[in-house]
Amino acid sequence: MYAIGIDSGTQGTKVLIVDLDGNILSSGRAPHRFVDGLKPGESEQDPHVWIQALEQALGEALKEASINVQEIVSLGVSGQQHGFIPLDDEGRPIRPAKLWNDTSTAQEADTIIQSLGGKKSYIQKMGINLAVGYTASKILWLKQNEPANYQKLHTVLLPHNYINYFLTGKAHMEFGDASGTGLMDIRKCMWDQEAINAIDPELAAKLPSLSHPAEYVGYLVKEIAEQFGMRKVLVGSGGGDNMMGAIGSGNVMPGLCTLSLGTSGTISSYFAEPCIDPEGEIASMCDSTGGWLPLLCTMNVTNTTEYLKILLNISNEELDDLSQQAPGGAERLLFLPFIDGERVPVLPQANGVFFGLTRKNFNASHMARAVMEGTILNLGYGFSRMKSLGLIPSEIRATGGGAKSKLWLQIVADIFQTPVLTLREEEAAAFGAAIQSIWNYHESQGNKVKIEDLTERMVKLEDRVVEPQPETFPMYEELQDRFNSLWQTLKQEFQTHRNTSNQNNSG
Repeated sequence: MYAIGIDSGTQGTKVLIVDLDGNILSSGRAPHRFVDGLKPGESEQDPHVWIQALEQALGEALKEASINVQEIVSLGVSGQQHGFIPLDDEGRPIRPAKLWNDTSTAQEADTIIQSLGGKKSYIQKMGINLAVGYTASKILWLKQNEPANYQKLHTVLLPHNYINYFLTGKAHMEFGDASGTGLMDIRKCMWDQEAINAIDPELAAKLPSLSHPAEYVGYLVKEIAEQFGMRKVLVGSGGGDNMMGAIGSGNVMPGLCTLSLGTSGTISSYFAEPCIDPEGEIASMCDSTGGWLPLLCTMNVTNTTEYLKILLNISNEELDDLSQQAPGGAERLLFLPFIDGERVPVLPQANGVFFGLTRKNFNASHMARAVMEGTILNLGYGFSRMKSLGLIPSEIRATGGGAKSKLWLQIVADIFQTPVLTLREEEAAAFGAAIQSIWNYHESQGNKVKIEDLTERMVKLEDRVVEPQPETFPMYEELQDRFNSLWQTLKQEFQTHRNTSNQNNSG
């Protein structure tokens, strides 16, 4: 028997066909298009694009697998988090979806937070901070900016929910992805009426009921099953890409961490109880197994090395070789990687900085080393916050483009003082969706199977373990302190400058 894992991300859709032992048989992929002509800060996609990409990628994967498709028993969907798909009373999208990286709703996010008494009060009530990209602010934006469309609103879905709706005909939300809407009390795993009232009391009737991720959504509708020659295929609850990536990397037990080194960087770890950050820097998400998944997200990792590679006209391999010509710590040269601003620490208007240039380190190799170290020192601030909230890391499982660099992984191990491993299957979100659907399938058959038993058997790790080097700890601890002190100084200077500008404008 076989399962399908689908990851509908921002850039495209990936599909994996696996057997019930977790062996990858084939894959397929198709790109997504964005809506053109948007204003700065807006990011939108037509949900129909996701369906077209799904059909293309699934067809490609099934063709490559050369299996009896009637032996496929389950399917799971991973989707980009926080998006907003408004459906009318016939289940049709009213307008394009506003995505997770749409920052045009900052004013609406602040309105909702203030309605609940401010940031600290919001976190106390909801267990999570309302970031600009979360779904709640997008709903209020629709109400205030497109009232005619808001009048048509019948059902609110997130991206992975919309794909599940297309596949099964059922509107559904599970705890993990729903915790990123900003409308759910993540401790009680319930919609919060006060947060809903900040938008519209009638919104409650437009939100699907919440379900435990062990509960599947339904089965493929007849038309889609026949389109691909399938029979009865269970559609699992699915979840957000971070939740599915955690499952696909085996991050379903305390101490294990998933680190993604992509354009942005994320670190998450499984908690059996809610993990609340009173400052709101660590996103206190639910996971898609029934636990919690505190998550750190930074905006700048491989984007910084891409710019450097273009500047120096070098490849990834040449970047690694160049960086290794400089010693660890780059002779005290620090790089603050805030090329696109930053989410954690909260520095949306910040810029990148080289600090500590001398005659000795003012060269390409030291700068390359500093850029790689700076991205991890930036993550290191948030990682320390996670440890202060109760994380005791035993192992980091790295994914993303940066995880292909042995030097970058060594820097991670040394700064985080934790062993680092990589996965044999790089598409952790699609793989996690397949595993979760297999878990749901077993549950539907009356087989009480623990998802941690499934991941332990299915998730394959590369043999090489990148061990931390204790002799580097004092150096990196000092650099981390200097890094934190530097961005905090810059933040204070920015706030002082902004206050002065506001006073001058008032005068």
